[in-house]
Amino acid sequence: MEVIEKTAILAEKISLLRQAGKTAGFVPTMGALHEGHLSLVRFCRQQNKITVVSIFVNPTQFNDKSDLERYPRMPEKDLKLLKTAGCDLVFLPDEKEIYPETDTRVFDFEGLDEVMEGRHRPGHFNGVAQVVTRLFDIVKPDRAYFGLKDFQQVAIIRKVVKNMQLPVEIVACPIVRECDGLAMSSRNMLLTKTERKKALVLSHTLFKAKAMKDSHTPDSVTAFVIQQINAAEGVDLEYFEIVDGMTLQPATSWDNENGVIGCIAARVGKIRLIDNIEFSS
Repeated sequence: MEVIEKTAILAEKISLLRQAGKTAGFVPTMGALHEGHLSLVRFCRQQNKITVVSIFVNPTQFNDKSDLERYPRMPEKDLKLLKTAGCDLVFLPDEKEIYPETDTRVFDFEGLDEVMEGRHRPGHFNGVAQVVTRLFDIVKPDRAYFGLKDFQQVAIIRKVVKNMQLPVEIVACPIVRECDGLAMSSRNMLLTKTERKKALVLSHTLFKAKAMKDSHTPDSVTAFVIQQINAAEGVDLEYFEIVDGMTLQPATSWDNENGVIGCIAARVGKIRLIDNIEFSS
């Protein structure tokens, strides 16, 4: 495994590998890696000759400065995990490598950013699109791998790739959960032991909601989830919405050709967590 900090060196390295006929898969991360990230690396290795992983905490996608400051950083541990997982190249740039000049681009997501995460985190997805397209320009991957825990992010990245006609396949990979059901997240390590137990109400309520599908409407399931989370001590619900899997607009029926997804965001103490569950695909 080779660790590269400079954009020009990485681009030259990948160019040489491509000239040798090798395909490149890419897993962009913000570090603080866990099994969810490593599952993306394994998917990537199965489908490509070269596996590239980036570690970069992108400041432009944080609309809360304290959230950026709190975000866990542990590059030494991350590198050990990536080496064990069989990663070929790790891109570990500083901010000047990614943004040699201020990125002023504003993206049109055709409304996908106006709901759920976008409504609660203004500017977040524009920052995501800035860094992802910049990384795609550097790595020039054949495929890029993203976890479905960030369901809305995956939908938006697909929209950007389509609109910009970027030659990269977006591969969405399943949510990886702890043995007790909590969706794996780098933010989980910021929870206290007590908060960690309280956070389980998110996934456990989503599982119950899915079990209600055959006998309840989307509206009644939504009401159930909101009631359950609001009744949980120490958990502050931001939203729960059942949406069309492509448009992200509210789903009024379980019968939907784009799939139906239930998305949730809540704060447990000071830590903001998100999760989702697929009602139909």
